[in-house]
Amino acid sequence: MVDVIISGGGPTGMMLASELRLHGVDVLVLEKDAESTAAVRSLGLHPRSIEIMDQRGLLERFLEQGTQYPGGVGHFAGIEKPAPEDLDTAHRYILGIPQPATDRLLAEHAAELGAQIRRGAEVVGVEQDDDGVDVELADGTRLRSRWLVGADGGRSLVRRLLGIGFPGDAATTEWILGEMAVTAPPEEIAAVSEKVRRTHKGFGIGPAGNGLHRAVVPAATVAEDRTVPPTLEEFRTQLRAYAGTDFGVHSPRSLTRFTDATRLAERYRVGRVFLAGDAAHVHPPLGGQGLNLGIQDAFNLGWKLAAEVTGWAPDGLLDSYFTERHPVAEDVLTITRAQSELISPEPGPRAVRRLLAKLMDFEDVNRFLAEKTTSIGIRYDFGEGPALLGRRLRDIPLSQGRLYELTREGRGLLLDATGSLSVSGWTDRIDHVVDAGADLDAPAVLLRPDGHVAWIGGDQEDLLRHLPAWFGAPS
Repeated sequence: MVDVIISGGGPTGMMLASELRLHGVDVLVLEKDAESTAAVRSLGLHPRSIEIMDQRGLLERFLEQGTQYPGGVGHFAGIEKPAPEDLDTAHRYILGIPQPATDRLLAEHAAELGAQIRRGAEVVGVEQDDDGVDVELADGTRLRSRWLVGADGGRSLVRRLLGIGFPGDAATTEWILGEMAVTAPPEEIAAVSEKVRRTHKGFGIGPAGNGLHRAVVPAATVAEDRTVPPTLEEFRTQLRAYAGTDFGVHSPRSLTRFTDATRLAERYRVGRVFLAGDAAHVHPPLGGQGLNLGIQDAFNLGWKLAAEVTGWAPDGLLDSYFTERHPVAEDVLTITRAQSELISPEPGPRAVRRLLAKLMDFEDVNRFLAEKTTSIGIRYDFGEGPALLGRRLRDIPLSQGRLYELTREGRGLLLDATGSLSVSGWTDRIDHVVDAGADLDAPAVLLRPDGHVAWIGGDQEDLLRHLPAWFGAPS
């Protein structure tokens, strides 16, 4: 028996596996595809996900593979505005990196930490009892674990087997996305794309590196079976319909389709089984938030499930995964659905876009939308307290380096400017860093392993009252 089986080897599953391995949890990742896909479903990381990579020492790897786009932070529904000057992050940019590269980097990290990864292993059955979960594979193999996480995508079999409702809106619009070679000259491609995008915000074509171009265009209809990729001829037809030319596209590296379907799981947990990533929520791709939302789900769940496995989780810690992440997903569904409506070429949405473009000239509006789309404005409900309580703490300079350099091991952290506090009894779970010069606007802050502020203050007795709520009983 392993501690945790993760069904799904995409970015959510691999991020979760890495987080669990930081705490010594025995993890097995099951991925039904024998080989990693070349399909590009996501194009980049937002500031909060970039911060997460920095918190775990992965950022340099991602920066080497990606391109920084400072202007991307200020975009909403294709409305381009400068990134807000006072955005509360050290990373005021979108990191352009195709999903296959993200998948590979996260899989490598999980393997380095000791996660078992089994490809070509399709889960077809799940049964659980009070002590564990039995998982059946397509080849008849039966496995058992203490816990199971379904990170198996929007068509999640795990979710269906659990009987979890997935209410929402069915797809009404579909787009097709591909990376391929072209014969048209660059100046023609740029000119035509700019002209078409004046009225069709769901269209775009541009360089993707390695001599290829990435193109996205609305499909003619919503496909009955969206697991079947579009054909090159379908792509050519739609390009000609919208741009008047197919740009001489040929030799595709990847072709895929996506829709504006919007659904949210009613629960994220049944007994010993959890959902994460697209298995728990699907939404339109506008703003590129899907992959980021899944990574952040894993970052929230990982340390909590590890605490349960290793025996120190306080009552209710596992349930906080749902109470914290479900509202975040609701927000994402709202803003992605709004963006999907706003890119319509119809007169009504275009009028609303013009109005919103003017409103975004107000700094508060621009910042509000940027914080929503980049997830740095998330504040979990930890009760009444200072504005920072429940928010993640941005990276700040310390006398020992940077804050995020001290969070590599996924432990809690007491950042103490007083030097008078103690976490004695919790040192197996929490690091205590004394730094009189830390720019905190508070005597001390207690950070959870995911970087969110769980306590603010300077009184030892008050700290002792709060420690058990997140870090269990003292050892």
